[in-house]
Amino acid sequence: MHPTLILICVPFVSTIYTLESWPWGEVICRLSETGKDISIGVSVFTLTALSAERYCAIVNPFRKLQLRKLPLVCATIIWIVALLLATPAALFSNTASATLHNNVTILFCSPYPPDWTTFPKWMTLAKAIIYYALPLLVIAFFYSLMAQRLLASTKEMPGALHAGQGEAQAKARKSVACMVLIFVIVFFICFLPYHALELWYYYSPTAEYDYNDWIHALRIIGFCLSFLNSCVNPVALYCVSGVFRQHFNRYLCCQRSTLHPSCSSRLSRTAI
Repeated sequence: MHPTLILICVPFVSTIYTLESWPWGEVICRLSETGKDISIGVSVFTLTALSAERYCAIVNPFRKLQLRKLPLVCATIIWIVALLLATPAALFSNTASATLHNNVTILFCSPYPPDWTTFPKWMTLAKAIIYYALPLLVIAFFYSLMAQRLLASTKEMPGALHAGQGEAQAKARKSVACMVLIFVIVFFICFLPYHALELWYYYSPTAEYDYNDWIHALRIIGFCLSFLNSCVNPVALYCVSGVFRQHFNRYLCCQRSTLHPSCSSRLSRTAI
């Protein structure tokens, strides 16, 4: 999870769901919304780029040695694109007032100008496409090709190898195929509620009247899931990857057990 997401977004954005009125002022509102878009953009685009890099690493594992500067170039492009896409939030985020049914006036932080009726709809749709739909399609595309490549490579092994090292390698590749599929599912689940509720709120003509405690609870769940996506992948990787689990236990849990030779060779062949 990016530091900006923890220091800027989470403490302030979480108050939207716990306090009736925004207490931090317009500057913090603009800073929070901008930081949120930057962090989500960097996280999503990095995950998308990693899906392509992992596929290329499996198809041609020696090519990455020839392109050592490519990760730096990709990281620079990702940050530039994320900053550009966060520009509307930096320019238009503001605090607005609203009067509730009991004649109580509250302030809320809005990423859109209050007088622009169609702008929020187009921005919400654009964010759903740029931050969710397109990355999901790209990730699913590369991970599907990756899974097919891994499973096909196990069938291409000579039959004599299946009794020894080839069998272990086939098992490792199937494990990696399962792992990357889990990553796609995690990405789909974590960001679906957030974007679905945002689209419903801005495109349903009766959204403000239909909004109730249940929808508010779903919105909180969607908010939590969207931020949890940044830290769910290591947990999923720990559950499905024995090599990652052994490294985690060894270096972070201070368990000094050495890796089994088969695990070490498996890591070198299936690293992504």
